[in-house]
Amino acid sequence: MRYISMSERDTEALGEALGRKISTPSVVALSGDLGAGKTVFARGLARGLGVDSPVTSPTFALVHEHRGRLPLFHFDLYRLDGPQDLFDIGWDDYLGGGVCVVEWGDRAAGEMPPGTLTITIEADPEKTDRRYITYDHNGPYGHIGPEPHGPHGPHGSFDHVGPYDHVGP
Repeated sequence: MRYISMSERDTEALGEALGRKISTPSVVALSGDLGAGKTVFARGLARGLGVDSPVTSPTFALVHEHRGRLPLFHFDLYRLDGPQDLFDIGWDDYLGGGVCVVEWGDRAAGEMPPGTLTITIEADPEKTDRRYITYDHNGPYGHIGPEPHGPHGPHGSFDHVGPYDHVGP
């Protein structure tokens, strides 16, 4: 499944829509270049889980914990030297205890448990605010978008791109 986000607000809205759907402990692995919008997506997901505390990238701490409808464990693996670093911070202890959102999840892809929802965020080199957000829709969450054509209606700035959908204006 692929979505086009035309703004930070749209990217956050998609994350929030996913956060509202999550009802059991889960792992969401985010990948994309620096500045692609991984933290923005994670912030929206946190809001969908009812997290009230500020959500920032845990680049130096590797993990931030937040309280919400389900506990949120926000990881950033950018500075990870290797998979052992993940286990040194207690990765196994976090799994199953809430929602693990993992920025730079591709750096430890072999350590992600079965059923991990992998989301890739790519910036459009020609339009600075446009993002392409893709994920495997065959997982437990199916369609995760806020509405079939986004928060701004059928001609809004956020569109789902699927086999039968027209990309917006």
